[in-house]
Amino acid sequence: MTNSSFFAHETAVIDADCNIGAGTKIWHFSHVMSNAIIGERCNLGQNVVVSPKVTLGTNVKVQNNVSIYTGVICEDDVFLGPSMVFTNIVNPRSAVIRKDEYKTTLVKKGASIGANATIICGNTIGEYALIGAGAVVTKDVKPYALVVGNPSKQIGWVSEYGHRLAFGASGFATCPESEEKYRLENSKVIKIG
Repeated sequence: MTNSSFFAHETAVIDADCNIGAGTKIWHFSHVMSNAIIGERCNLGQNVVVSPKVTLGTNVKVQNNVSIYTGVICEDDVFLGPSMVFTNIVNPRSAVIRKDEYKTTLVKKGASIGANATIICGNTIGEYALIGAGAVVTKDVKPYALVVGNPSKQIGWVSEYGHRLAFGASGFATCPESEEKYRLENSKVIKIG
């Protein structure tokens, strides 16, 4: 560990050679493995596993019972809901060693993944996307997209505050909480203020 200004519950296991940022909290029965990088002000709930070479940015919130496997990168302000699942091998077999075939999964800044959702490896979750509870993500998700179901499909767009955006005929929408404005152009959401 290269930083001692974080909190780890006495039942947590922190392996050598990991980097944990200041202000991070690691709760009951969690395990951070060697060569993991966890940014500042993260919160890892109960029974969380962070595998070797995983990178978590600043202010990442990981709820209870989440395993973050090698190949996963979460940028700043990502939310991982309770018992959501990452995979890292496309075709796992107990008798076949495929540690050289881990796929990279990238969760971009501000994205949220709901409880019990599954993210199939090799995909990118765009900035501020919202993955509904129980969704199974089998392909890339656009920034600001709202996706649900198994397999998941996009059903709309959300603001940076997580509210559904209602784009009128003009192609503009306003977040009801922040009052930030967005434009929808060519199936792409752009924050305009």
